[in-house]
Amino acid sequence: MAPALPEDLQCVANGNCAAPPRKPPPAPAAGDGELRWLRRCVEAAGKGFAIGAGLKGGLALFSVLVRIRSRRSLRSRKAGAMTNEEAVVLALKETLRYGLFLGTFAGSYVSVDEYIAAFWGRKRTARWRSLLAGLIAGPSMLLTGPGTQHTSLAIYILMRAAVLASRCGIKSKRFGKICKPLTWSNGDIFLMCLASAQILSAYILNQDSLPSSYKSFLNKHGGKDLTILQGVKDIVNHTALNNLAGIEKYYKSVGVDIKLDPNMKVPCPIVHGNQSCTGHVFSFLLQAYGRAVPVYVPVYLVPALVVHRQHLMKRPYTILGKSLLGIARSSMFLSVYCASAWAWTCLLFRTFQSANTPLVILGTFPTGLALFIEKKSRRIEISLYCLARAIESFFTCLTDAGLCPPILQIKRADVVVFSIATSIIMHCYAQEREVFRSKYLNVLDWVFGVPPPLDNEGKSGYLPDDEAKKCQ
Repeated sequence: MAPALPEDLQCVANGNCAAPPRKPPPAPAAGDGELRWLRRCVEAAGKGFAIGAGLKGGLALFSVLVRIRSRRSLRSRKAGAMTNEEAVVLALKETLRYGLFLGTFAGSYVSVDEYIAAFWGRKRTARWRSLLAGLIAGPSMLLTGPGTQHTSLAIYILMRAAVLASRCGIKSKRFGKICKPLTWSNGDIFLMCLASAQILSAYILNQDSLPSSYKSFLNKHGGKDLTILQGVKDIVNHTALNNLAGIEKYYKSVGVDIKLDPNMKVPCPIVHGNQSCTGHVFSFLLQAYGRAVPVYVPVYLVPALVVHRQHLMKRPYTILGKSLLGIARSSMFLSVYCASAWAWTCLLFRTFQSANTPLVILGTFPTGLALFIEKKSRRIEISLYCLARAIESFFTCLTDAGLCPPILQIKRADVVVFSIATSIIMHCYAQEREVFRSKYLNVLDWVFGVPPPLDNEGKSGYLPDDEAKKCQ
């Protein structure tokens, strides 16, 4: 299910967004055509590298700074934990890898696009050229590490491709009626609820089905020690509570003296100790907000420096003010999301005086309603991000249970899925540009250049940045 038709398409439907007529740029001089494709390839690869290294490097730098400034003593760190020096080296490697990944993707796409256009004609190959170029450029994902699986990323990009394809179907005369149900305005909330049911139930009952990085994220913002989660899991699965002493020891370490009943039917005392369910929700919410703020600082500030760099120089207070407001709003979403997960499950456990897997799934489903706090334009991004991880977790659970079809067990299925998704996205970028939101289209145009008119067979490349700005 996809979100409603974006506002960007309204001007297309009304027919009032056409640019005023302008004179075409002068034809390139002799010899320029042969070098134009090379210049475009180099520029695209360089800009792709800058985006990949900038985004990944910014997030990695913030993570390293938080780690270095941590007040935990060396004695409190677990044995075998990564040192600060090792964290810095790993951050540099990841930054370089993601820079090479996006740089190679951009360069490969442009190279294939220019090669096909030069030999078979730009207008003649317009319907399928970008589709093939995006497919061929997809395996550049392997540069992030030959042994590194990116299933969640690949599924997320596939979800983005599905959204673009659905928007194309909505505005199509042939498929418009079929795709009309996809215009449901709160489809993103429904997707978030579905994703939450899988992700949060897996967080409690089967963490091994989640990607390691995402599992660490949930363990941090879920706010519960692993001994507590294991105790909840034992009660839900109706197995013996063998680690009550470990749970009591944990609570004692945080200043709570509690004695747990080994015959308990609901895990509320394990989840929040001596606190009531209501009191736990409010205290957890305040703690969760403090954990959420550092997450969204780079999410908002890095794009402000990269994507809105020109506006930042002209209107710094406006851009920074919006960024701070976005940080506060998104932090509230994440904290309410995590707090409501425990609130809903406690409510159901207390209501039915029982704990089982269906109740966990049912209790984590309405957690997705917290997405209403977020800005409308960000809801689909978050829901698709979570849905990608939910799908990966779901199929991992099926595989562990021996129910996954062999065709879905390809060794590098992430590369295959990513290539198919980028093929669709780049085709939409070249042929159905109006289905993109302006902020994404601006970034793609900056990297690849604005596509030239299809009837201009003589131009062997996309419009340069100065010409692109005039066309927009």
